[in-house]
Amino acid sequence: MTGLQDDALPIEAGRLREAVAAIFTAAGCDADEGARIGRYLVEANLTGHDSHGVIRVPRYVYWLDTGAVFAGRSAKRVVDAGPVAVLDGDHGFGQTIGEQAVTLAVEKAREYCIAVVGLRNSGHLGRIGDWAELAASQGLVSIHFVNTSGLGMLVAPFGGTERRMSTNPICIGVPLPDGPPLVLDCATSIVAEGKVLVALNGGRPLPEGALIERDGRLSTDPAAIYGPLEGTQPHDQRTGSGAVRAMGEHKGSGISVMCELLAGALTGGGCGRAGHKTLENNMLSIVLDPARFGTEALMWPELDRYVDFVKSARAAPGHDRVRLPGEPEAEMRAQRGADGIPLPRRVRSSLALTANSLGLKDTAAVFKPPKRA
Repeated sequence: MTGLQDDALPIEAGRLREAVAAIFTAAGCDADEGARIGRYLVEANLTGHDSHGVIRVPRYVYWLDTGAVFAGRSAKRVVDAGPVAVLDGDHGFGQTIGEQAVTLAVEKAREYCIAVVGLRNSGHLGRIGDWAELAASQGLVSIHFVNTSGLGMLVAPFGGTERRMSTNPICIGVPLPDGPPLVLDCATSIVAEGKVLVALNGGRPLPEGALIERDGRLSTDPAAIYGPLEGTQPHDQRTGSGAVRAMGEHKGSGISVMCELLAGALTGGGCGRAGHKTLENNMLSIVLDPARFGTEALMWPELDRYVDFVKSARAAPGHDRVRLPGEPEAEMRAQRGADGIPLPRRVRSSLALTANSLGLKDTAAVFKPPKRA
């Protein structure tokens, strides 16, 4: 899960949050938003999802500089009809807009038992598991479908070699009576785009067949997505001729198409289309209050029973035990909370360069890689 190689050196999570917050505050966010972005990005690293963590900082700052995303924006309600709402993110940071959208869904689910909230035109929403965890922290079940219009269109449909979809995550969160919730958070492609970015920046190589070239050859080379980089930070350079492959052949491809329709078309944010140069995330969130179903006396014991039953399965070769969705993240969070968050040399250098560009010499020093022996 870590996606990192041997040159990754650890940084304490709190120190990393402060450094990232300082970067975004210097870039134009107020202190609260800067801290919020830092908290969510570092949380992604803590849970082992480095593809959605601080590796995104240079790209986010670039988007802010070029007007692709804006600081200080709030989601605007364009539809508000009982348990249903549609919000326009106004191209604000996803860490702000996503939190606002799911908080509204939580409030509506409390009132109506169920809430369906569509979000369109948000900046990058980060790790979607954050939003399932937010709902679960209030005792609520949630389902989230996400797509990315335009720039994020990187995935080839099953049977094709050209980009027609984004990596389109689907996320489901279920609270448990005791302990952390079960959270399934996965792209509908073999790898998320961020995993390709991690591989490009010194992380773990991609799995065999994760990418496909235009001529149909399978590949693991990030240049298939980003093109020849000559050592530069890619930002939005995605000029390769290849595509990411859908997971699970036709099944994953079909789920991805449905994510496009639910998150993109239903919310009004739009599905993947050629020629669109900026990245907007759209999300359809369904939040349920189990306390209103009248089944609590049966539900919680059954959750416990079935979780125990699944985990009692004999471990397969190469595994010490069965893990359920959310458990690897909880284990990684504990490990990295104690040992620090490992960042490859290239990622550290990129973060230091971004901090220096904003005049933050002390912050840049946090990321500065030690000299090679």
